[in-house]
Formats: sequence, structure tokens, C-alpha cells
Amino acid sequence: MRRLLEELFTAYYQDVYRYLYSLSRDASLSEELAAETFLEVVKSVALFREEADIRTWIFSIARHRWFRHLRKKKNTASLEELPKELLSPGKTLEEQCWDRVLAERIMQLLDQESEQTKTIVQMRLEGYSFREIGVKLGISENSARVADFRAKQKIRDILRKEGFTDV
Repeated sequence: MRRLLEELFTAYYQDVYRYLYSLSRDASLSEELAAETFLEVVKSVALFREEADIRTWIFSIARHRWFRHLRKKKNTASLEELPKELLSPGKTLEEQCWDRVLAERIMQLLDQESEQTKTIVQMRLEGYSFREIGVKLGISENSARVADFRAKQKIRDILRKEGFTDV
């Protein structure tokens, strides 16, 4: 069991840290949340169902740690807002409200895409590589890369036409 946990830590710690950093933009907070994530992995490894992907399971624990942190800070963030968590401590209330509007609009536009495209974008936001996405969805790595790029470019273009200048 100890060896398995060491292997999981070695294999996934950096990816979990980068994922949490992409959400928080705070190195020390990301380290803390990544450590908490792996403590939870240690506590819960016996509950892991082997038909699930271990990486997905670990990232879901990290995501729940992030949500717990947000609740603790008395911030409310829905799952839809999380991928584009734009709020930062140095922003004014007006900037924070604008960021929430932008995040909602991004999710509305993403919902107009095909299920496969939405899945690709979500998986990229969760830290999956294009190769991993391709394997999971049964498509080539390049197809995943192109779908992600096109969806983000399309959303960016629409947002610019709608007057969102910081995209």
C-alpha cells in the first residue's frame, strides 16, 4: 500500500499542483491544497473503485479541496465558474462582478458546442494532456488539440464582438 501511495504521489503531484495553481494563481496555496489532496488520497485509497481512472479520481479530490477552500473564504463559485475563476484578492468589486459575468458568458458559449468539444475543453481545464484526451475519447491527439483551439478561438471571437476586451 505504501509503495502504491508513493507511486501515485510521484506520478501526479506536479500535475495536481499545476491544476490547483491554474485555479488559485497562488503558489503556497496550491502547495497546501495539493498536500491536502494527497492526504485525502491516503485516507480514501481503500474506497477507490478500480473501474475509474485513478488520475480522474485524484483530480476530483483536488477539485473538491478547491471548492472547500472557496467555501471557507466565503466565496461562492459554481462548477461553471470554476474553470474561469478570475476573481483575485486585488480586484475591485466592480472588476469581480465583471469577471463573473464573463465567466457565465464563457460557459453559455461553451454549452453551445458539441458534447465532445465541451468534454475536450473541460478535460484540458482539469489538466489532461491532448494525448490523454485523445485516448479517452477515441480520437487522435491532433483532433483533440484542434477542437480545443477552435472552440476557444470561437468563444474569444464572440466575446470580443460582444465587447469583452480582456479575452
